[in-house]
Amino acid sequence: MTQTSAPPPADSTARRRRVVPWLSSRPDTRAIQIGVLGTVLIHLLLILLVPRLFKGEPPRTGVRSRMPQFNIQILPESFNRKPVPKPPMKFVEANRNANNKVPEKTNNFSDQNQQVAQEKPTPNGKNDHPALKGQTKIKSDQIVSGQLIKPQEEVPVTPPVPPKPAVVANRRQEQNPLPGIEKAQGPDKDAASSSLSKFADNAKAIPERIDGQKEASTSEADHQATPQIDRNHPRPRRTLEQPARPAIFTNNDFGTSNLGITALDARFSNYGVYLRRLIETIDTEWHGILNERRTASASGNYVVVKFKLNSKGEIAEFSSPEPTPGTPDADVQACVAGVRDRSPYGPWTPDMIATLGTEQELEITFYYE
Repeated sequence: MTQTSAPPPADSTARRRRVVPWLSSRPDTRAIQIGVLGTVLIHLLLILLVPRLFKGEPPRTGVRSRMPQFNIQILPESFNRKPVPKPPMKFVEANRNANNKVPEKTNNFSDQNQQVAQEKPTPNGKNDHPALKGQTKIKSDQIVSGQLIKPQEEVPVTPPVPPKPAVVANRRQEQNPLPGIEKAQGPDKDAASSSLSKFADNAKAIPERIDGQKEASTSEADHQATPQIDRNHPRPRRTLEQPARPAIFTNNDFGTSNLGITALDARFSNYGVYLRRLIETIDTEWHGILNERRTASASGNYVVVKFKLNSKGEIAEFSSPEPTPGTPDADVQACVAGVRDRSPYGPWTPDMIATLGTEQELEITFYYE
């Protein structure tokens, strides 16, 4: 039986063809090439991953994080913003007959220091105003009521006139020497003896008698001149401190636990002194205008008057008054005149100018009851 060799099929030759043509066909050489290629790839991966590891990023896991990501950017103009101003302090009318103590903490200012108090304390009360019974429609900070009196014109003071010399009558008192004489009796010419006599009026230890009036006084006060009153030059009239102005009380059920004369929390300020005097002046002038006219005002109306006051106490600008609908024009003009007619109200103090500037806008509400 003979054997013959045949060439391999064409497909087996294709299978033995190298997959990667640039790798060596020799096994040992090909292994070295593969090792070098793996080393280069590992170094490239380290170069790409090492910077991320130093940034401190948490390692990524298979679970996707749900925490939202956002960026914060501070604009340069944010550093140039002006600080938010503090809320303006509130002017209140303190009770001048109450205490003059400095409150612990308050946003109120007035013409004197004062701590809140009331005659019947409210248990656990922490309010800065005392408990009051009043209305609920109008917001008012007044705690005492009174009646202002229009200031009287002072009598002009004239230069003093030298007083006329008083005529002092001759009121010298009669004075008599002490009575009694000495006599020498007996054989001895040097012997002494005395005799009784009646005690004379106004007897004094004087050598000789002085003529005068028996009932006169010799004190220095009787010989001084009595001051003469000149009717043509009267003395200046004394002025009394004005009481509180008429008040509108706002109902306040919760007061303070402090016992004392009705008072509220406030701190002293020169601005408070100025506003207190300004308000009382305007109130007095306004009531004077209403009393001089013959028509009565309609109850329930009010007028809001706004104006700017400069540091000289002058009204720099007037805004249009804001009355309630139906307020008569005469009532509106009376409120405007009450503010305008007594201007100027006096210059501001240096600390007021430093705090308020050169102008301040004021708002006053006039209520007709």
